[in-house]
Amino acid sequence: MNSRSVTAQGRGQARRAANSNAMEAAGRAGFVARGVIYVLVGLLALRIAFPGGDEKQADRGGAVAEIAEKPFGTVLLWVLGIAVAGMALWRLSEALFGGAGPDEHKPGKRAMAAGRAVFYAFVAYSVLSFAAGDSGSGGSSDQQSQDITAKALGWPGGQWIVGIGGAVVAGAGLWIAVRALMRKYHKHLKLSQMSRRVRQAVDFTGMFGGAARGSVFAAAGAFAIAAAIEHEPDKSKGMDDTLRSFADTPVGPWLLVLIALGLVAFGVFSWFNARYRKV
Repeated sequence: MNSRSVTAQGRGQARRAANSNAMEAAGRAGFVARGVIYVLVGLLALRIAFPGGDEKQADRGGAVAEIAEKPFGTVLLWVLGIAVAGMALWRLSEALFGGAGPDEHKPGKRAMAAGRAVFYAFVAYSVLSFAAGDSGSGGSSDQQSQDITAKALGWPGGQWIVGIGGAVVAGAGLWIAVRALMRKYHKHLKLSQMSRRVRQAVDFTGMFGGAARGSVFAAAGAFAIAAAIEHEPDKSKGMDDTLRSFADTPVGPWLLVLIALGLVAFGVFSWFNARYRKV
């Protein structure tokens, strides 16, 4: 057998592994875990919406800490972290071999899958580190954002780097919201397997949740742009401070309540993905 045949055989085996039942289960478990995190973040945001509310941070670190306080919390964190790692592996398989759907093999789609794989690998690492006893891994997203911004602003051309990064995040947020409102997620779902009521629930949570999630990203990007323009790292905000900023609008805490409910809806939408996503 020549080297070309060996290489082709190896690629075939890798592709079969990527399309295996185990990889499908990993992806679906990842959607369940993502749903848990977003539901908890949304509930934490609801708690801080009004004066005298809970002061726990409304971000991934706060969600992880909330789970840790529950009975068998450490065990649950291990399960959650492993499930998110499954999501990272599934996204990596999409990056390497393409995902389900006619256009998921395009270079742009595979590059996006690679970026998501890196993101979910980081999330899995932080959750598993917290489960292993490293409380620092569940730290404030606000402090992390400000530290990264301060370091970047110290580089040559740092203001441009932070400003462009903020614009990319803001643009991604708007893209997420618009695609959700246009129901672009339909092409990824097994709609024929849904009843009419389930499909209505999927559309409500997908549109509402996606728009809320996109709004948070867009606002965080805008704060990064402000930090770049004013050369002040403290202007940069993580998810917690970004969510709190929605309560500082003329409508008071009600915009934060709406966004928080939207994040809960996105968590539920993630659970629908765990059941009906084309994996």
